[in-house]
Amino acid sequence: MNTLKINYKSIYYPPGGILMWIIIYLELITFGMALFAFVYYGNQEPEVFHQSRLQLNTTFGAINTVFLLTSGFFMANAVYEFKENNIKKSSFYFKLTMLGGLFFLVLKGVEYYHKIESGISLETNMFFNFYWILTVFHLIHVIMGLVILSWTNYGMTKKNSDTSVEDIEACAAFWHMCDLIWLLLFPILYLIF
Repeated sequence: MNTLKINYKSIYYPPGGILMWIIIYLELITFGMALFAFVYYGNQEPEVFHQSRLQLNTTFGAINTVFLLTSGFFMANAVYEFKENNIKKSSFYFKLTMLGGLFFLVLKGVEYYHKIESGISLETNMFFNFYWILTVFHLIHVIMGLVILSWTNYGMTKKNSDTSVEDIEACAAFWHMCDLIWLLLFPILYLIF
């Protein structure tokens, strides 16, 4: 196992590596611009956005928030345990993290099913255009995060693993980005308009 000391006070070596943080910033800027556009169009058609928002299941959104935040907590524990060289515990927390992500996917799938059954699509109105684009884009990130977590967990638990702290932190940074994006999407889509 690679146990190089990292200078966390240096901006060039943040936890997870500078490349991961560049990706995270680009993703946050992309989602941020889309959310600003959502708010702009919401101010143009406040009644349509309000009536459309009422068709969303706020309970599902809140439960999914709990799933992602809980999985983020487990991810932080996975990083801690890895740094303490407790690979089995770290792997256990990785699995709990992935379970939270899977619960999120299942509940989101149920929500999508209800929307499709109700005839709500991208073409319904501008609100649902944003709803579908933003939530599906986020869903893709969660799926990518689960693939990354699975691959890293597998590599970490192999004999003679070369998984490093940087690898684990990069996974954590990406997963926490998914949490953060959902924390922006949930109130704006489900609560504000």
